[in-house]
Amino acid sequence: MTIAIHGLPVARGIAIGRAVRVLSSRVDVAHYFIKQEEVAAEIDRVRAARDAVAEELRRLHGSVAQMAPKDAPHELGAMIEVHQMMLQDEVLSEGVKHWITERLYNAEWALTTQLEVVARQFDEMEDEYLRERKADLEQVVERLLRQMKGTAAVLAPPPPKRRARGEDDAEGEDGFDAPLVLVAHDLSPADMLQFKKSVFAGFVTDVGGKTSHTAIVARSMDIPAVVGARVASQIVRQDDWVIIDGDAGVVIVDPSPIILAEYGFKQRQGELERERLWRLRHKSAVTLDGQRVDLLANIELPEDTEGAVKAGAVGVGLFRSEFLFMGRESRSLTRLPDEDEQYAAYVRAVEGMRGMPVTIRTIDIGADKPLDGKAARPEYLNPALGLRAIRWSLAEPAMFLTQVRAILRAAAHGEVHLLIPMLGHAGQIRQTLALIDQARADLDARGAAHGGVKLGAMIEVPAAALTVDLFLRHFDFLSIGTNDLIQYTLAIDRADEAVAHLYDPCHPAVLRLVADTIAACRAAGKGVSVCGEMAGDVSFTRLLLGLGLRSFSMHPSQILAVKQEVLRADTTRLGPWAQQVIASDDPAAMLAEG
Repeated sequence: MTIAIHGLPVARGIAIGRAVRVLSSRVDVAHYFIKQEEVAAEIDRVRAARDAVAEELRRLHGSVAQMAPKDAPHELGAMIEVHQMMLQDEVLSEGVKHWITERLYNAEWALTTQLEVVARQFDEMEDEYLRERKADLEQVVERLLRQMKGTAAVLAPPPPKRRARGEDDAEGEDGFDAPLVLVAHDLSPADMLQFKKSVFAGFVTDVGGKTSHTAIVARSMDIPAVVGARVASQIVRQDDWVIIDGDAGVVIVDPSPIILAEYGFKQRQGELERERLWRLRHKSAVTLDGQRVDLLANIELPEDTEGAVKAGAVGVGLFRSEFLFMGRESRSLTRLPDEDEQYAAYVRAVEGMRGMPVTIRTIDIGADKPLDGKAARPEYLNPALGLRAIRWSLAEPAMFLTQVRAILRAAAHGEVHLLIPMLGHAGQIRQTLALIDQARADLDARGAAHGGVKLGAMIEVPAAALTVDLFLRHFDFLSIGTNDLIQYTLAIDRADEAVAHLYDPCHPAVLRLVADTIAACRAAGKGVSVCGEMAGDVSFTRLLLGLGLRSFSMHPSQILAVKQEVLRADTTRLGPWAQQVIASDDPAAMLAEG
């Protein structure tokens, strides 16, 4: 039966494929792809865990047998015997082997996937006693996972992209040659980073908002995505056919042939539009009245510079350096990347941009971007308002100095701009500038080569936007982070789908803060850019141009669509119109009217 699930559209386009579910477990389960030559080793890991659990159950059964009946009732021994039989069940073991061999899942992922398949069979049984045996199976798998914990192989690159339907080889009955779409309750930024170069054609999560960092990374991957779909991970089953409509925010499960054909047509139309935009990549972004506009790229990793250059970016306006820090085993500073590791990463980004400027933002963690990929600690009811971004850096000056030294050293290899996130107080500005001076002195003292950098500040706290003149006295340029600016101005958690409908970039207060910041920078002769999601949203391009913005920073996948809008724009006409929009009680209506 066809089911439609509604969520929030966060990355445009259509994806059609088989569902791959990432399930939660009481034991942390790693999900990654292995190489073909590692298949045998992964199967051996499962076999070793099974043998260890079998021995554990054998000893436990022996201990129970020696106990007095009052201490160990017959049911306990019978339960252990059931677990022993399930452990040796061929459906479980062969199924796990199947997922490892055919899909190249790591052992833990294969085990939880097969658990779901078998558990579904238990759910469909008419006999109540047999249905209840699902809990025993879950306990057996839990034992296996605990045995394997700590023995996982090092993360490997994903396998080559699988064939889509319609390519040379026909799709098999099992659908393993079909595109794959990822379905999960939630995905941390670190999870998204792990899957970034993977085979997935799209993804769906139960939770999240349009500007949550999971959504932002999805847009950087340029794949269709829907978040805030509430029950998707409960409804979608492993290997179900799924359509992700990233334009409408709809997930269609088990589509009929007619629906499948309709969305197949939409998918091809989208591909044709992308091909048309691709022809603009070498064309300069200049408006009809001759205004040059810089279209810059937001990146997460040094390797992303390749996509930025291909898309025609004239520089990197935002290098989110925190992604270099994520996925470490703990928050311990000794496990964070050291100066040399960071320096090497920044140099790769600088060299990857081939002489074009690279703006590196210092680490911005906290709220929906914890270092370890886990949720913020529950005792902090408002993590977005807590110790994050520059607040965290100033609380850990040794870590901050390490990062700044690495950035300054990388500046010897090309044009580098240093961007500080979430400043809001004069005292924070003074502390930050003092530490940057100390980092320079440290490098001078040891004779290490370093270069000069332009210093910039993020305007993402309303207090910063309202005291912009203070920032202009201390910094060379400003960058407006609209994602957080909207969040803090409207008191909306941008990662919470329950209040996502209240997250409004068109709110008059938001537009006024953006407009005033742009105007102040232009009056002072200082550079200003927008690096939040508004920069890549074509519905705001004309408004921002009319307000005087000439530097946009966005994901590479959005550059060509924005460039098309720039090429069609006349800023002499947009200026008066933009002032009318921000003065309006209903800016959204005026934007819709054009």
